[in-house]
This record gives sequence, C-alpha cells and structure tokens, in this order.
Amino acid sequence: MTETTSQLLKSALTPNALVEQSNSSIMIIDEVLALLCKQLNCNAVFAIKNCHSNNTFSPSLDIVDTSYNTVASHFNDFRNIQAEMTHKIESNVAFIDQLLSLNEAISFHQSQVSPATPQATEITNTLTRFLGDEVVIHHGEVTPVIEVGNVSMILIGLSFAEFTTESANSSNCFWQAKLEEHGFQLASAFELQRLSLLIDNKEKQYQELFSNLPMACALIDVKNNVVIQNNVSEVMLSFEIGQSLFDLLHRDDHELLKDTLHIVREGVLRQAWCEVPIKIGFNTHWYKMSFCHALNVHKQLLMMVEDVTERYRLADELTFHSNHDALTGLPNRLQFEGMLDELLNNEDAPQACVAFLDLDQFQVVNDLSGHQAGDELLQQVSKRLKQLVRKGDIVARLGGDEFGILMYYSDKSAAQQVAKRICQQLSEHEFRWKKVKHNVSISMGVATFNPAAADIYEVMSQADAACRLAKEDGRNRWHYFSPDDPQIHSLYSQMVASVDITGALALNQFELFYQLIEPLEKNESGLHMEILLRMVQEDGTYVSPAIFLPAAERYNLASKIDRWVIDNLLKWGSENLKIWHEISMVSVNLSAMSLADKKFMGWLEMRLMVEPELVSKLCFEITETAAVSQLDQATALIDLLRPMGCKLALDDFGSGFSSFAYLKTLDVDFVKIDGQFVVNVCSDRSDKAIVSAICQLSIDMDFEVIAEFVESTEIGIKLKSLGVDYGQGYAINKPCPLASLTSGVREPWLAVR
Repeated sequence: MTETTSQLLKSALTPNALVEQSNSSIMIIDEVLALLCKQLNCNAVFAIKNCHSNNTFSPSLDIVDTSYNTVASHFNDFRNIQAEMTHKIESNVAFIDQLLSLNEAISFHQSQVSPATPQATEITNTLTRFLGDEVVIHHGEVTPVIEVGNVSMILIGLSFAEFTTESANSSNCFWQAKLEEHGFQLASAFELQRLSLLIDNKEKQYQELFSNLPMACALIDVKNNVVIQNNVSEVMLSFEIGQSLFDLLHRDDHELLKDTLHIVREGVLRQAWCEVPIKIGFNTHWYKMSFCHALNVHKQLLMMVEDVTERYRLADELTFHSNHDALTGLPNRLQFEGMLDELLNNEDAPQACVAFLDLDQFQVVNDLSGHQAGDELLQQVSKRLKQLVRKGDIVARLGGDEFGILMYYSDKSAAQQVAKRICQQLSEHEFRWKKVKHNVSISMGVATFNPAAADIYEVMSQADAACRLAKEDGRNRWHYFSPDDPQIHSLYSQMVASVDITGALALNQFELFYQLIEPLEKNESGLHMEILLRMVQEDGTYVSPAIFLPAAERYNLASKIDRWVIDNLLKWGSENLKIWHEISMVSVNLSAMSLADKKFMGWLEMRLMVEPELVSKLCFEITETAAVSQLDQATALIDLLRPMGCKLALDDFGSGFSSFAYLKTLDVDFVKIDGQFVVNVCSDRSDKAIVSAICQLSIDMDFEVIAEFVESTEIGIKLKSLGVDYGQGYAINKPCPLASLTSGVREPWLAVR
C-alpha cells in the first residue's frame, strides 16, 4: 500500500471524514431521530465512537428507554431520508458487488493459508485489534464477518496489515490493490445501506406503536386539519384525514381551543391542553386535548386525546351528592343556603317566602318501630311535600326530621295557603309500619324573605323561630313570623341568651349563689342550702335565670352548665374546707339533658371520685318531670351516686298526675314540694291536703320533705304544723353569692321570728 493511500485511509477513520463521505446522511438521521425522541419524551443516544489509540472506529446508533405513552408522527420525513439514502446506495451498487467479491477473496485466502503461518497470525491479530469481540476465531481461523455491521471497518483495518512472510506477498498486493481502489467507498456505501435498513425497521416499529397506542393521537397542520391519526383516534373521534379540528366542537368551545393552539404555536408553553365536550352520535363525551410541537419546520402539532367523560360523570355525581340528601334525594342544607344566598345577592330577585318544617313526634316512630321505619317516613313525607308545594318551589331536607321550603314569587297570603295545605294534608297521611299505625303531623314556621337582611341566617332564624312557636303551641300547625309578635320577642331573647351562655362558659362569666334551706321541725346545727347560678354581664349586672336557663335547655347547653356548676362548687369546697365541714347538705340541680347524657354521667363519676371528702355533703336534685320521663336514667343515677354517699332529691314534686306512684320506684332522700301547692297553703284546703298527704307518705317511705316558695313566716308556721321538715324561700333567705358565705353558728329561722 502506498503512503498516500495509507494517509487517506487514516484520515477516513475520523468521524468528520466519514460523515462527509456519506453526504451528510448521518447528520440528517441524527436530526430526525432527535426530534422524534424529543416528542417521545425519551432518552436517546446517537453515538459515533471516537477513534481509539489503535485507530479503530465503530459508528453505532442506539435508542433506549422509549416511552410508550406518546409517539411522534414524522414518518414522511423518515421516508424522504430513506429515499435519499437508497438513491446513494443504488449509485454504489458496483461497490457493493466488489465488497462481496472481496469477502470471497478473504475467505479464499484464509483457506489457502495455514493457521500456523505468520501470515494467518498477522491477519487474526489485525482483525482482533480493530474489531474486538465481534471477531469469531475457530482453531486460529478468522470467520468471515460480512454480516456484521462494522464490516466497513474490517476493510479499513486490513489496509494497515503488514504481512512479512514472503510467501504472502502476492495476496498482500491483491488486498492493497482492492482496498486502494474501492475500500473506503465500499465501507461508506455499506454503512449507508445498514443505516437505511435500521431506519426502515425503526419506522415500522414506530408506525406499529403509533397505530396501536391506547391513546388517540393525530398530527395537526397549520390550518388545524388532521394530517395523520392512529386507530384509536379514528374510532374514538371519527376524524377524517383533512378534516378541521373545529368541526367536532360546538361553536361555544371554539375560542377555548383557539387559545390553547395559540399558546403552543407562539411558544408560550411547550405543551398545553384543554377539556371540551364533543357530541358523538346521541351522546356527549368530554375529551382532554393536549398539544405540543411535532416538527418546527412544518409547524405541525402533535395532538393526544384522552377521554375524561368518566371523570366528569363522577364529578357531577359527587357534586350532586354533596348538594343533595342521600336518603330523600332532596337538596340538602348546603344547597338550600346557597339558593338563599343567591336570592339575597340578586338585586332583581322576586318576592319570596321561606318555611321551616319539623315532624312532630318523629322520635316516637324511631323508638317504637326502629330507624328503618323512620327513614321510610322521611321518604314518604319528602314525596308528599314536593306534591303539595307550588311548581317552582324548592323543598330541601335540612337534617334529621327538619325540612325547608323556598317559595319564589310568593307573598304572605300565598305562603299561608301553602302552609295550611301542607299541615292539613300531612295530618291526614297514614303511615303504617309492620301493622303499627303512626300519626303524622308537622309544625311549620313561615317568614317573608327580606332582601335587606344582613345575611341568610337572619331569614332562616326567623322561619326557625316561627316553627318553634308552632311546636310549642301544640304542634300540627303553622306560625307566621312577625317581629312585633310577643312570643317571637320572648323566643329571640332566649336565642340571644344562648349566645351569651356560650360566651359566658368560655370566659367563666358565671357566679355561684346559695339559698339556705332551714329546718322547720327540728333544730339542726349544720347548714342546708341549694346552689343557684347567675350569669354576669359585661357591666357587672346579672342575667335572670328565668331567661338563660330555658335558653340553655332549648339550645342543648344545659349539660355544659351543669358541669361548670359542679366543677366550680367542688373547687370552692376544697378551698373552703372549714365552711364545708359546717354544711350538712348542699343541693345541686341536674338538668334532664344531663340525666340522659351518658358522657356527662361518666364525667360526673370521675369528678366526684377526685373529691372523696366533699362528696358526702352533696345532694343532687332532678325534677319530677325529668325523672318520670327518663325513669331508667334516674334509677341509674341513684345507683351511681348512692354508694359514694351522695343524696338524691326529687324537685317540683306533685306537678304530675302519677307523682305518688313513682315514689315507690325512686329511692330518694328528699322530696321538694312544687311551689304551686305552697304559696296558698294557708288558705287553700286542697293545697293543704296535698302537702299533708306528702308529709304522711314521707313518714311511711322514709324521706324528708322540703317546701319551696316560703314567702312569709305564716306559711312557714303552717308548713311546720303539717309536718314539713324544711323550708326554702325569700322569707327565709334571699340568694347570696357563695363567696360571701362565712363560718359560724346560725339561729334557726323560726326561732328568730
């Protein structure tokens, strides 16, 4: 081989020279595949290995980590490149033929050379040095490697082989001549052919991948027409090649799609998407359309479409359930309040009325027939209400057995007619559950919707207040709200008081008072007293218990008040042990709500266990009404407190028709006679007879009698003569702050008089 040929081949080993000889084909391939991988969001490696120290060179192409989620659609560009490369290869057909002949010559030469000769060893070492693991040697012979992709490098590598054996000179000259004439061109042509086949295979793979992707994909041109689409797109969207993307959308959604396409084409975002409804047949589907650049040269966009109809369906379903009652299907409180809020904020809103309804004796149905029966009743009432209101009126379930009605275009007269019809029709509704008949009736409150109201809760509270009054007036009736109604005024006072109670509990704005209970018959040295409660206002004045205690019962705050009283009384006792030891009995009231509250009873037990030295002086009072209506709970309270040393008193005794009968069941220590039998005991023979009977019964059943409302000495003396043990009232002692109580000996009340 001449020096010129050797230098030429050495310079051909560099990447730049090889790229030049292949007419920039590799650059074109690299650009196209890089763009493809960019769209595929995958990692690609297009590597042309640098020349090693031994002048080896092995161009290779490897694509790895291909994402299956997206696909590029630039197959036309691949076809153009393939056509260009095919043309180059066809123009070098003669070279390829020479290459095949050369391979045959190599094979022939190997068969003529003994494996042991230096000539064969030199060939083997040369090929091994340039090809590495791609050379296969059997018993010292080199296997023909024309099928290996790097065969062109074999040709170049052989040009550097030096055969020193004289017997091989003729063969050596043959190889040098062939390589000088065709070696580099043959190598270049063969590499072009190999890359062309590789691209063709990749094109087929991506075509198959693109066609079978489970996501709809399409290529969109600059006019927003479909150029290419895969199988899923054709089935899902019924696109036709050349059809405009906007043809599938409703006119109202065109602007959204235009904005999305503009954002991508102008480079504001590399990828953007929008969700639009598309009507296919008789059904409307929601699709998420994502767009990104395909080839910037053609300004085409790759569109990927995902069917999100199910997500929208689930969202609508969740929205419905969040705004509707699961049992009845009616709008719930949240939806109802939203409608009221919309009405309040609408300056052109029509005149309207709001009604609150409450099922009477609903708890009785649950208790007697179970909650399943209660649910069935609620469903039946819901259906009847929708039938009884006017067209366009809204019926909602606000919770439990409470319903709300929003009556549009309604004045007071129209609302009253609706209320009258509902009360009458529901009272005639017959509800049966497993042969048990239940009477159905409702209490209903109606209020005119005031557009000037501060908020919707002002309107709702008016309807609620009217509903409460209807229930208190005897149920199965309706009440229309009027701000001048004295009943409404009283109820509002209680509602305001309930707010004050909550604040007073949080800020500790209550104060304990006491009222002495004096012995009438026997002289006792120990103090007897009842603990009373006052709520302190910001100006230091007191709120009457006649206001805040009914409010506490109405708004479920009584148990919290009972806790506060007991807790603070025990704290005072532990801080004033000297006075506490002078007390024989200190009486504390328990509300009916606390009596029925298991959590409260558990708290009471634990709190009393903490103060064992104080407990024996305590006496808990429960009203006769609470004890009779919750007999089991009252019995449980006695069983709980008796072992601790506490005493029990039955308050307001005699107000019920069966008072005496329950004394046999309730093992109490004291009975407090209802004040209505005490105030006229000196003049009313019936009152005197009742008091006398209670006193006689106390002897037989071993309990002591306390008379309330002792407003004069005359009453006290009369009670003493009838056998009453203790008296309590303003004539004996007015309520005083507990903090003012001091220790010391006190004279009996009647003795002082």
